Amino acid sequence: MQTLDGKIPGGPLAEKWDRHKMDMKLINPANRRQFSVIVVGTGLAGAAASASLAEMGYNVKTFCIQDSPRRAHSIAAQGGINAAKNYANDGDSIWRLFVDTVKGGDFRAREANVYRLAQVSNNIIDQCVAQGVPFAREYGGLLANRSFGGAQVSRTFYARGQTGQQLLLGAYGALSRQIAAGQVQMFSRHEMMDLVVSGDRARGIIARNLVNGELEAHAADAVILATGGYSNVFYLSTNAISCNVSAIWQAYKKGAYFANPCFTQIHPTSLPHVSGHQTKLTLMSESLRNDGRVWVPKNAEDKRPANDISENERDYFLEEKYPSFGNLVPRDVASRNAKQQCDAGKGVGPTGRAVYLDFTQAIKRDGKAVIARKYGNLFDMYRNIIDDDPYETPMMIYPAAHFTMGGLWVDYNLMSNISGLFVLGEANFSDHGANRLGASALMQGLADGYFVIPYTLAGYLGDAGKSEIGEDQAAFKDSIQFAQSRIEKLLAINGKRTVEDIHRQLGRVMEDHVGLARDEAGLKTAIQRIQEIRAEFWENVKVAGPANRYRLNLQKAGRLIDFLDLGELMAIDALNRKESCGGHLRTEAESEEGEAIRDDENFCHVSAWGYQGEEAQPALFVEPLAFENVKLTQRSYK
Repeated sequence: MQTLDGKIPGGPLAEKWDRHKMDMKLINPANRRQFSVIVVGTGLAGAAASASLAEMGYNVKTFCIQDSPRRAHSIAAQGGINAAKNYANDGDSIWRLFVDTVKGGDFRAREANVYRLAQVSNNIIDQCVAQGVPFAREYGGLLANRSFGGAQVSRTFYARGQTGQQLLLGAYGALSRQIAAGQVQMFSRHEMMDLVVSGDRARGIIARNLVNGELEAHAADAVILATGGYSNVFYLSTNAISCNVSAIWQAYKKGAYFANPCFTQIHPTSLPHVSGHQTKLTLMSESLRNDGRVWVPKNAEDKRPANDISENERDYFLEEKYPSFGNLVPRDVASRNAKQQCDAGKGVGPTGRAVYLDFTQAIKRDGKAVIARKYGNLFDMYRNIIDDDPYETPMMIYPAAHFTMGGLWVDYNLMSNISGLFVLGEANFSDHGANRLGASALMQGLADGYFVIPYTLAGYLGDAGKSEIGEDQAAFKDSIQFAQSRIEKLLAINGKRTVEDIHRQLGRVMEDHVGLARDEAGLKTAIQRIQEIRAEFWENVKVAGPANRYRLNLQKAGRLIDFLDLGELMAIDALNRKESCGGHLRTEAESEEGEAIRDDENFCHVSAWGYQGEEAQPALFVEPLAFENVKLTQRSYK
């Protein structure tokens, strides 16, 4: 088991980033035009990086699978974005945001990365306001804040329940300006099929034009992956159906380490699963827990409508169990407790796999108009999907796969162990540990894209220089041949089962054995079942051709085989981590109250896995985590 070096700068925590920026090499503006950079993904991290690097003078090629960059999944984020501006004057600071984030991640993230995130958070808000993002404002014109889980201060900036959309439109506007200026070449409806590596350095990518099926070689001096998370491995998740792991999985197969793959977030406020025909779940923002109260009937036999159950017959279990934080406990705690209530037979709704989120008290206190102003679009979404009015009847919610804290391993510079391959946003593992606090995803994506990668990319290129390997070289030709042969192999199977059917089968295994609660026997079962499902895929999947036109089924098939491989790695990682942390409950490491018990002596590290071939077990690398500024303690939100 080898140890990884995160290349964390020396010196006091609060000075690390500023010192590091001074120590890194710079590239002067006239020389930047000599360098080319590939950015894969146009969510907040990718769009921000593309716009920033192009503004600085680099030649940028940007790729996305959607028909427009503004349709990246960042647009679906709802509740807000954190920053330590302390506008509410309630005791917030960069230090408190840092501590809350480290604690919220259950002490499984690097202190240095998290502190840098807190440091640049205030700059993000200023940047977005300058771009015209319409954040909510108080009556006097100041930017408004609200609370999110895992914090006792109000630090979340928001635009009703559509914050991600508004932030992405701001980044998209900056990106569009650079496209018009000719500094960014935009390749929509293009999917990365392979990472080209030569001489232990990332040299470019192979992309498939999804409209005509052509494979294209693109060379660059550095490659940036900002392709989001992989929760669709569970089949049912809050992610858009097109979200996938394939770009970072191809990088993994080319030698990039995959860190903490089993660290996934199960979001407590999703609409519940009600039909076997569903293909995705819908998120209800965590911000709703500011005013909504979570409860179930005290009596498991009580199946009356919610409004017929009196106050003294209701169990407000989060408020009872965690009086200090109440309904604003972190996501992992809220999700685990909701599942426990449903497992005990107290679940509500037609399936019994839901709890209530009730706004009756808030509406009586503040009035319907105030609640509508805060959450109106979310209430409209709920009514349109569930056909019930949440102003009159409590919402039903249940935990669902949402965000992924795992991703490609990166050092402090956001560079993977492959030289020249940078990974931003949810595609990397770096900032959230075993659980992401609400409103921190948008913060990380924009921090990485606007305020980190412009420095660290220059530092790398200043040392490494130009790539000097073009698209006519053997490395690119070999990668095109690899991608072509994979497509041909998928089309040649001609079985009887649909991609959707096999994906749904994988999702059930993942949810049952690699979800909120795990045990050794279940994880071993999951590994065996995934191997069987993968064999069934290669023998019996039906993928319609030909490949020279837009074929969604072919796209999904390629992504599914990567999900099958990833699912096995997630189970291997979970089996190896014999502790409970964050939202990852090993039933062998659980307190009598159902709380997660960490094992800091044996697992206070990042687990990073290296690909060793199709038939071989992945190799484990670890990066020890040191906590010099925040004391390691078992988390308590009571």
